[in-house]
Amino acid sequence: MSVLVWSALLAFIPLSLSINPGVMVKLTEEGLQYGKQLGMASVQQKLKTITVPDISGEERVNPLGKVRYTLSNMKIMDVGLPQSEVDLLPGTGFRLSISNAFISMNGNWKVKYLRLMKDHGSFDLTVNALTIITSIAIKSDETGRPTVSDISCTATVGSASIKFHGGASWLYNLFKKFVDKGLRNALQKQICPLVADAVSDMNPKLKTLNVLAKVDQYAEIEYSMVSSPTVSPSSIDFSLKGEFYNIGKHQEPPFSPSAFSLPPQVKNMLYFGVSTFTANSAAFVYNKAGVLSLYITDDMIPKSSPIRLNTRTFGAFIPQISKLYPGLMMKLLVKTATNPLITFQPNNATIQTSSTVTAYAIQPNATLTPLFVLNLESSVSARVFVSGMSLAGAVTLNKVDLTLGTSYVGEFQVKSLDNIFQMVLKLVVIPKLNAKLAKGYPLPALGKMKLVNTQLQVLKDYMLIGTDVQFTG
Repeated sequence: MSVLVWSALLAFIPLSLSINPGVMVKLTEEGLQYGKQLGMASVQQKLKTITVPDISGEERVNPLGKVRYTLSNMKIMDVGLPQSEVDLLPGTGFRLSISNAFISMNGNWKVKYLRLMKDHGSFDLTVNALTIITSIAIKSDETGRPTVSDISCTATVGSASIKFHGGASWLYNLFKKFVDKGLRNALQKQICPLVADAVSDMNPKLKTLNVLAKVDQYAEIEYSMVSSPTVSPSSIDFSLKGEFYNIGKHQEPPFSPSAFSLPPQVKNMLYFGVSTFTANSAAFVYNKAGVLSLYITDDMIPKSSPIRLNTRTFGAFIPQISKLYPGLMMKLLVKTATNPLITFQPNNATIQTSSTVTAYAIQPNATLTPLFVLNLESSVSARVFVSGMSLAGAVTLNKVDLTLGTSYVGEFQVKSLDNIFQMVLKLVVIPKLNAKLAKGYPLPALGKMKLVNTQLQVLKDYMLIGTDVQFTG
């Protein structure tokens, strides 16, 4: 389990820039408490590495006179952290408080007194009432990822109890009076540096945040931070860029994100808000890459369909086609004319597209002869869902509006082609689009992060994803 894994839930912390986010993330108290449970194991392991130096000295013990003592080979056997709390520090980060902890160890003892008298044996020792309070600041590094550091730490070691194996009862008084203080001081000096090391060990884990996540061969999405975290007593809100780019070509779209904020939530550990800006930046990128176009041929139409892509079928609606180009197969090119527009309204995600459809007759020598160009205005409804660590979707056709752009075969009634093109969209274009959307695009993630109990709502101008989190390694 990664060190102080609750820091993984704090991996969505933004930089101090003055731009609106495309994606917002809210970490709730539930998420902090889950992270604390995981992190305690890491703190415990750190404290088990405490090394206790040999303690020796010389004291006068009545009626024995001077007694020289040594405690050596002390080893930590167990560390217990029965009570711990993690609290948000508004404007700073969070505070970890550990109380009623204990450290058990064993070692060897020996004493020398009355010049020639010696005694030795072993002992078991438990330090109780150990308290640790550390405050941790959250900032950002040059890559847009979070980094943490401890800004204060106090450690208090309470009482110690020891059980000697061998020796006389006066050894207990010797320990209680002279050794107890030295041992507690030795422990206190090491605890806070070890806690600081544990905090530093978070940072390599935080660097796994996918600030630039590849989607496919055309696009990547950036999750760098765009503003400082907003820390309240109940949650931390983080602002991420959430913008798609063409791979290797980070060109800004002709629109920018609008400000939005997430409503108060307490049910889940983590909430993602994905804005329409993020979705529309994806549409801009894919349109710019030239991949929002599709050639449709007859072999893509189900064999059971009575409508074929040939001049005979289209000649039934446009007689000039079958007269000018009898017995030829046809090809359609569907291509977006402008960037698709994606809108989110409560319980409704819609994509509107303006496209052109160019129909060609395929000549015997395979050259293409243009027949006509139609303007196609279409609207689809999208069902959005979370699949693994990705946001995926599927669309259904709402409506189609066809108008004539250019005709190379004379005038004809475009309305007569409505059924053909609705069939082409439903049987060919929509399934192709859904196959792409089903692959999804990656959400912000850290390490081996898994989302569970996930729910998604479409709200005005953004989608809200509520989820719990598990870390598998």
